[in-house]
Amino acid sequence: MTAQHRRLLLALLGGALAVLLLGGLAQGLPLRARSLETVALFLLFVVSCLVLDRCLPLGRADKGPVPSERDEARRLGQLRIGVPEGLVHLEALRRQQRLERRLAPLGVSVVWRDYLCASALLQALNAGEIDFCGGGGTPSVFAQAADLLFVRVARDKYTNPGGEAILVGGDSPIRAVAELRGCRVAVEEGSTAHYVLVRALNQAGLDPESVEIVFLSRSEALPQFRSGAVQAWSVWVPYADSPRRKDYPGRSIASLQDLFDHDPSLQLPTLYYAAQDLARHSPAILKLVLEEINEAGAQVNRDHLAAVERLRDQLQVSDEWLNRLRGLSSERSVVPLDSLALKGLQHQADVLLDLKLIPQRVRVADGTYSLVMRQNWTV
Repeated sequence: MTAQHRRLLLALLGGALAVLLLGGLAQGLPLRARSLETVALFLLFVVSCLVLDRCLPLGRADKGPVPSERDEARRLGQLRIGVPEGLVHLEALRRQQRLERRLAPLGVSVVWRDYLCASALLQALNAGEIDFCGGGGTPSVFAQAADLLFVRVARDKYTNPGGEAILVGGDSPIRAVAELRGCRVAVEEGSTAHYVLVRALNQAGLDPESVEIVFLSRSEALPQFRSGAVQAWSVWVPYADSPRRKDYPGRSIASLQDLFDHDPSLQLPTLYYAAQDLARHSPAILKLVLEEINEAGAQVNRDHLAAVERLRDQLQVSDEWLNRLRGLSSERSVVPLDSLALKGLQHQADVLLDLKLIPQRVRVADGTYSLVMRQNWTV
């Protein structure tokens, strides 16, 4: 019997007891008085149920973790989380240690492991090296087409519109994507930046064959981009748009904001992934993790807003932008996986198949790979 059922049963028993005790006192009253007494007893019964429901210490708020969390934690023991470079909310969660504080009473330790990209994270999930991670959505299309096993479980509500960019050297004469014809362009194969490059070329009227695409990891691409061995680089944060951007050469000729008329959060979502065992056998722990990622992201937005408000005059921030930041600080940062995000991801999968960049058609809404949660972890 759950805590909610026990609480309801005790409330009903308490209300019934009150009716019996006071009902006995009404036996000697006249008929009309007894009718009035019956109504009063009914109201007393309702009030008794409400009072007992609020006062009995059987709920989660007073007793700590729910039984399902304790049972799952006993089986889990350790939660291994993979973090790609530049994923703000997971980096904030690690820095704030919210998850450690939440899981310590359950006896679960948290292990953080760094990876360079989402592709490596999905391979690690498939190999059983980690239990949970986050990253771009495009790599999951390549991974699913390669029959790797993982589960998409949630997404960031908003995507940084400058977080993906095509860069050229600072002194390059190239000013637009259409001028890349015949150039060598570096990109990490199977990454979100790969899809951004394909879309950018298409919008500029170029086929992928119009340029020489050189598949390089970020660590490999940086020195070649610096030296001019490649004339352009399609890349994800932190290289494209972050405080660390000043450490890298080049300038942007296209970003998500330039390429997508509609919300890039739905067309190029940042997703959170779980190992199949975690999603199937530890749903309460998974819910807990997603709650804490959201809280960590919300704290980042609140801190950002506070910093901008302190420096408003120096930064010359517009009222429109400040109101936008205030809105973000009061909204969720992470939301459940939904049909809109899956629709955008399916469009990517279809484009990649048409270009023969993946070997087979994938259905991203497949329940094996995408968990549209029925449980409400958004409040």
